[in-house]
Amino acid sequence: QVQLVESGGGLVQAGESLKLSCAASGSLSRGNTMAWYRQAPGNQREFVAGIYVNGLTNYSNSVEGRFTISKNRAGNVVYLEMNSLSPEDTGVYYCKAVTPYGDSWGQGTQVTVSS
Repeated sequence: QVQLVESGGGLVQAGESLKLSCAASGSLSRGNTMAWYRQAPGNQREFVAGIYVNGLTNYSNSVEGRFTISKNRAGNVVYLEMNSLSPEDTGVYYCKAVTPYGDSWGQGTQVTVSS
């Protein structure tokens, strides 16, 4: 089992930055592929960025070059550094862990970008 807790969301103006954190705990908290998703009001949840156990990363086209996903050495905290934010980045950001027993999700953290 793995439990995920996101933090770091807030209200910012366009062009500003935020850094989200996702802390994993539980017996399966390490050694997982981790990812960030987001969901804007009225929209489906969409992939934002992922980081694999070997450290490789991938991003959606809409955030590549602006967002950076990383993790701590222990592999149980994942970060999403978001730069040059725009109102289109507004939404609830969720952390996901891919474990051998299925996916686990956090409860999300709200990011609101004002124009």
